[in-house]
Amino acid sequence: MPRERKRTWQLAAGSAVSGLAVAAGAIAVSGPWDAGQRTAERTLAAAADNSNGGHHDAEGRAVPHAPPVLAALGSPVSGRGAAPVPTAAGLADALAPLLKAPELGPLRSASVVDVATGREVFGVKQGTPATPASTVKLATAVAALSLLGPDHRIDTTVVAAGAKRIVLVGGGDPTLTARPVRTGFGDQPASLRTLADDTARALKRRKTTTIALGYDTSAYTGPALHPIGRNENLAPVTALMADEGRLDRSDHGTAPRAGDPAAAAARTFAGLLHQRGITVSGAPKSARAPKNADRLAVARSLPLGALVERMLTNSDNDIAEALARQTALAAGRPVSFAGGGDAVRAALAARHLPLAGTAFKDGSGLNRDDKVSAGLLSHLLLDASSPANPTLRPVVTGLPVAAFTGTLSGRYAHTAGAGAVRAKTGTLTGVNTLAGTVVDADGRLLVFAFMTSGTTDPAGAQKALDSLATSVANCGCR
Repeated sequence: MPRERKRTWQLAAGSAVSGLAVAAGAIAVSGPWDAGQRTAERTLAAAADNSNGGHHDAEGRAVPHAPPVLAALGSPVSGRGAAPVPTAAGLADALAPLLKAPELGPLRSASVVDVATGREVFGVKQGTPATPASTVKLATAVAALSLLGPDHRIDTTVVAAGAKRIVLVGGGDPTLTARPVRTGFGDQPASLRTLADDTARALKRRKTTTIALGYDTSAYTGPALHPIGRNENLAPVTALMADEGRLDRSDHGTAPRAGDPAAAAARTFAGLLHQRGITVSGAPKSARAPKNADRLAVARSLPLGALVERMLTNSDNDIAEALARQTALAAGRPVSFAGGGDAVRAALAARHLPLAGTAFKDGSGLNRDDKVSAGLLSHLLLDASSPANPTLRPVVTGLPVAAFTGTLSGRYAHTAGAGAVRAKTGTLTGVNTLAGTVVDADGRLLVFAFMTSGTTDPAGAQKALDSLATSVANCGCR
């Protein structure tokens, strides 16, 4: 039987609870990200460590020092001895019984890999392709970062198309916003309001105050509507949209969407120009920007790394589909659902990842015809966790943290997995998946993927997957 460290967990619980409380406050004030490292995790690590150090909290009190949670990804723990490697037998003793949970569907697969050695230490049907649901976003993220890098930005531009005509050109930024800028929240997404400010100034310098407005979405090809049809999980995929085409005030999750997000964004832009003293004659019309047109203004997205983090934390389908298309653009493939899938697969093949039986029909995982294996998911995370691959770091920093961020904020409370598990979730009717990283009871960093299909009790299946990850967190497994 595996050597479990329940007593260790109990002794740590008091400091962990205080850390979680401080972390939750940090998230509420500052959001989950701070310079590429999650504020909540950093606070939790500092509050939970009992060693001396020179860090201080917001009120100037000394906070015990702790090493950065992510600094040693892929490296064994140093100091008083490296954390021992879990054994295959130990993990099998811990996980095999949990994989028999009746809440799981007929197809059950698993892969657990030790990050420091790159060795798979537990696997069940790890090479069997299955519907991944939203865990396919891990593949989308790795592919986009591999081809474009974490510093890439997506431009939305305004160009002149004659003396009295301008064109708003969408580059595919899914986070472009028409809402007022929120101060005190760090870096902000590209703003349609700021773009209107800059455009109005440029026009006035040209002594122009009346124009016709066109909008160009030609960066994308193929159907805009996902095969699932109209759905509150995803707007029609277009190169120009504001606030993901949302018709309410939400910024993530399901929402009613505009039927034509590009036209809606252009109308909003026309209104913003009017507020800035520029008259737009007639309604905005779909148009192609002239080649080599004079650029009047540009709004640049947040870096791709930040988009990846937001996509994974909130399981944002709109960002996922946009990043698949950005990958297709970088690869010179058709910028469509099919082209994005082909580009993602090619990018992963270039990394020599296990792709047997895979199919990428979209970037978000809403398509049931997507197929990946648990082994592919674990090796995507292995690549992202390696110090040799810093460009992939946002894949790890973007993972929801058990019990306090994103799609895991309501899961793992009062378990050994809280704070130790960080994972991408995946859910469709009859499909439940979970893939991420976990630090076991000995301090060893592992990556894992658990997949099941044919489930009839979604809540029960979700809990069963969470129990698997928690078991690894609570186990020495030797």
